[in-house]
Amino acid sequence: MLAVGVLLMAANTIANVVGRFAFGESLFFAEELNRLLIILITFAGISYAARQGRHIRMSAIYDTLPPRPRKALMIVISIVTALLMFALCYYAVGYIETQASRGRVLPALSIPVWITLVWAPVGFFMTGAQYALTAVKNIVEKDIYLSTNVLEGYDDDEMEV
Repeated sequence: MLAVGVLLMAANTIANVVGRFAFGESLFFAEELNRLLIILITFAGISYAARQGRHIRMSAIYDTLPPRPRKALMIVISIVTALLMFALCYYAVGYIETQASRGRVLPALSIPVWITLVWAPVGFFMTGAQYALTAVKNIVEKDIYLSTNVLEGYDDDEMEV
């Protein structure tokens, strides 16, 4: 889904540029379609990154800890991040309800604005679920996991199971 979204965005942008320079006409829907695709890619992508253990890590303190405290910290980080993602999902749903009550539509595509934003709470919820599952995996298993299927480590010692 992410790859298709990126490819569609690239094709849409290229078609818009060709139309503008070769025919003197832009695609009237190009900007709105790209906006929709960026929202889709961003919020579907955060869940994918969490599932693959490819999220940004600030690990200077974490890396200096021995294994047992590192595991405890990973559990805390996963739980706090999951709670934050679920809270953001809740607020995103409220924001979408506000947008839906306003009745605005995109000028070119005539799609209600709130429909373009649906991916935000979906992405936050799925990311929260991934982090919650990671916390459970770290509680149940002996090893330390960055996600449900990626053991901790860096480049040469990271291992997908």
